[in-house]
Order: sequence, then structure tokens, then C-alpha cells
Amino acid sequence: MSKIVSLGEIMLRLSSPGNSRFVQCDSFDVCYGGGEANVAVSCANYGHDAYFVTKLPKHEIGQSAVNSLRRYGVKTDFISRGGDRVGIYYLESGSAMRPSKVIYDRANSAIAEADPCDFDFDAIMEGADWFHWSGITPAISDKAAELTRLACEAAKRHGVTVSVDLNFRKKLWTSAKAQSIMRPLMQYVDVCIGNEEDAELCLGFKPDADVNAGETGAEGYKGIFQAMMKEFGFKYVISTLRESISASHNGWKAMIYNGEEFYVSKHYDILPIVDRVGGGDSFSGGIIHGLLTKENQGQALEFAVAASALKHTIPGDFNLVSAEEVESLAGGNANGRVQR
Repeated sequence: MSKIVSLGEIMLRLSSPGNSRFVQCDSFDVCYGGGEANVAVSCANYGHDAYFVTKLPKHEIGQSAVNSLRRYGVKTDFISRGGDRVGIYYLESGSAMRPSKVIYDRANSAIAEADPCDFDFDAIMEGADWFHWSGITPAISDKAAELTRLACEAAKRHGVTVSVDLNFRKKLWTSAKAQSIMRPLMQYVDVCIGNEEDAELCLGFKPDADVNAGETGAEGYKGIFQAMMKEFGFKYVISTLRESISASHNGWKAMIYNGEEFYVSKHYDILPIVDRVGGGDSFSGGIIHGLLTKENQGQALEFAVAASALKHTIPGDFNLVSAEEVESLAGGNANGRVQR
């Protein structure tokens, strides 16, 4: 299998139990998660050597975050220790027409304050096959944006394939700031993953499709994919398409373009949703595995979409499924019968 590296922030997640509201809570459910950490867990579950790169405090909460990754086989050799705090986010899980809510408490976290001297990116990228990052990491601080650039440069020096999940977060930065940071970073990217909102807010590209009205046909995206590929030189442009019917019921599919063939995946009707946080990250982990192991981009995309559909059934940030379980769903086994 392959050596896969991801860079980002892992946070302490405090969730309101069940579907209760924050103001009702006397306790929180605790787990750990974060965009690129979630991708690393997926890749480890599929049998790859998955390395997560971040900085965490030396205290017990920092160690708990490290342990949460080790529990699922992620390699933590390149995690720097130091700094003052682990970032936190609070999650209130919605239901039906009430949306979920996220509140961040992540300012001045260890990775947001990290310096280039905390990491030897040439050593980290040595022998790597793939490097993944997301737009969340450069959004958390200017220092983290610089780390992202240095990691991308090292990846290119070592011939590593680089993927990005654009992942725009309006609570972290504006579209103008995002474009000023993200567009220059695209020169290092081979595989660009996002959705229609991410492409517009991070890169300034808008598809000819009305997603809110459910008009998510491939033709509306083909032009934007071609324009993005022409401007930035991507090898693949990939978009997920989520139809939010309610907080409990989503439609889910994706499309991929390699400069020649435009492929649209099968559609999944996900009802009920157990936990949609990490759904996009599970897709990224699936497409990385798919592009590394499958015969063509269509098979890779079907694996990624099925992996992400399964994530929506699992509490927590991490997608705790095996490649065999994903293959079963991608192959049409979606009846949920008890396996005995």
C-alpha cells in the first residue's frame, strides 16, 4: 500500500447528546476529529501507511488526541509536541428541518501558532505517494497558511501527488482572504476536490447550475471543471453534490473530470443521517484510495461516494469502515440486512 501524508488540525469535539440543543445539555459526548485527520483515519482503514502531521500540546488532552489517531492505525511520528491548547469545536446535531450547528473555540491552538522549525517537511515527504490538505488549514492562521505552502513545496520536490479539499469555512475567513491564499497554492495541486460553493468562494469559479433548486446535472459543471483545469493545471477536478432535503435526509453523488472523460457517480439517498460531520472528508479519503488502487476514475469515484454515504451512518468524525464494506455498497448491496 501507499504512504499518505495529511496536514491539519485535530480538535476536541464536544457534541450535545443525541439531538438535544446546547442549552439543554448537562454533559457533552467527547471525541476527536478534524478535516485532514479524518482523511488519515479513512486511509489507514483501507490499509495505507497514513501519516497525520500537526502540532499538539504535551499535556494529557494533547496526548488523548494523539491516542485517538493511533487507535485506528494512523502513524503519528511527525506530530510536533508543544503549544498551549487543543482546538475545540461544539456540535449540536440537527434533525428534520432544524440544521446542525458548529461553534468553534480554536483560536491560538498549537497548530495555529506552529512555526516552520516544528516540522522537517523533506523528511515527512520522503517516500510518500500522496499529500492531502484542505482549505481549513490555511484558514486557521497565517502561520498555518505558511506551513501549508512549505509542505506543498516539499511534496513537489519529492514527486508526491498533492490533493486539496477546498473546504471553505465562512466562520474562519472571508472569500476575499480565501482567494488571496488559496489561488497561489493551487500551483502545487494535482487533484482538486470541492463542491460548487467551495469553488466559487475559494477560487472564484461558479458553475452554471442551481444547486438549491436541485439542478445538479453534469453539463452545468463541465465548463467550470475545464476552466479550473486550464487555469491551474489540475490532473483531476472533482465535485461532490449534496442535496439537503433536511438535516436528516440528503441526496449524495459526485462527478470527476480528468481533462478527457467526465464521469458522474450513482446517486445515494441517505435517510436517516446519523452524523454528517466528516462526510466530505470520508469522500476525500475514498477518492485518494480509489485513484491509487482502481483501474479508472469512474471506479475511484464510485468507491469515494459509497465510502462517504456510509460515513453518514456513523457517529463521530471518523469514517470507521473497511475497503470491503465500501466495495459491497458500491457494488449495489445497500439493503442493510444483518450479516450473520
